[in-house]
Amino acid sequence: MADAPITQDVLTIPRKLPEGPVNLVGLTRPQLRDVLIAHGTPEKQAKMRVGQIWQWIYQWGVRDFDAMTNLSKVYRAELAETFVIEVPEVVSKQVSVDGTRKWLVRIAGGHEVEVVYIPEEDRGTLCVSSQVGCTLTCSFCHTGTQKLVRNLTSAEIVGQVMMARDDLDEWPVPGAPKDETRLLSNIVLMGMGEPLYNFENVRDAMKICMDEEGIQLSRRRITLSTSGVVPEIERTANEIGCQLAVSFHATTDDVRNTLVPINKRWNIEALLEALKAYPRGRNSERITFEYVMLDGVNDTDADAHRLVKLLEGIPAKVNLIPFNEWPGAPYKRSSNNRIRAFANIIYNAGYASPIRTPRGEDILAACGQLKSATERARKSRKEIAAEAGLTS
Repeated sequence: MADAPITQDVLTIPRKLPEGPVNLVGLTRPQLRDVLIAHGTPEKQAKMRVGQIWQWIYQWGVRDFDAMTNLSKVYRAELAETFVIEVPEVVSKQVSVDGTRKWLVRIAGGHEVEVVYIPEEDRGTLCVSSQVGCTLTCSFCHTGTQKLVRNLTSAEIVGQVMMARDDLDEWPVPGAPKDETRLLSNIVLMGMGEPLYNFENVRDAMKICMDEEGIQLSRRRITLSTSGVVPEIERTANEIGCQLAVSFHATTDDVRNTLVPINKRWNIEALLEALKAYPRGRNSERITFEYVMLDGVNDTDADAHRLVKLLEGIPAKVNLIPFNEWPGAPYKRSSNNRIRAFANIIYNAGYASPIRTPRGEDILAACGQLKSATERARKSRKEIAAEAGLTS
């Protein structure tokens, strides 16, 4: 019997367009053209109109059709009667002592997801969610204790980027001198959910972010993180072209089966074969291996040496992530000395092995800590440990 579809588009809600105005956010250029024609824009004018509206929405951040001054007043009024330009609603905002921002945003159906902005000296990174909850149940991840509700639409994904630019007050002013400084300079698809289980919506949203007449982020400033949905890895290179990161976290199938249960479907060997064949796998675009450091679980010298062996033939770097604890977590963070010893083995083998500095821990905004407030499971430490297979 054939495998079930890899992408879970049946879970993308709303499948039926709501009654009333149509949201233009999240539509690709061809989709925008089609919807404008369907609502009365002459075909001969459609391409020009798409370009004009696109720039207003994605380059200037305009939400009011009346502000689109290169369109006639009559056409602006027609657009306002039929369409809207809407992004997810901000429910709450928290700011960490280190400057990290975390927003809880509400989407269609009353569901909520979390979005995180991490400011650094040379960049500003937005951590974007692709699903409400997650289907992967990785035992070290707080998000993984929340059941999958549904996929996000392309509008809800790119809308997170637009919402963040709103809050950062980063939309340029039409006619003003161009400012090359970007507060939001990078996107990482490392928030709630598995991006490759929502491939088409993630792809369309990222193409909008990369468009040269819109948000204008280069593909090298976008990183998609997957837990190892092997059949979609090649599509990521060919249809999105962004940087790739892999939530690896273990060097044996036995341990990875517990930490990252998707490994039971596509094991380490299958995943590494896909990565070796990755079309963009070259030294200039190394694949990032994310490795969370868990005390007594995956942090031995033997693990480090096995990891080096597994990486052979793959242009790679290893991001070592000190475990970010959350209420009820069944694991503890490896000691600083253990993390440094592990990093040195990787580095001495010729691979970059930066140790990630935890950010936003005081507001539960660090890696693996995201979980929407309305969907938080009321589970005890004992219950979570049992689900992770850590108790007899």
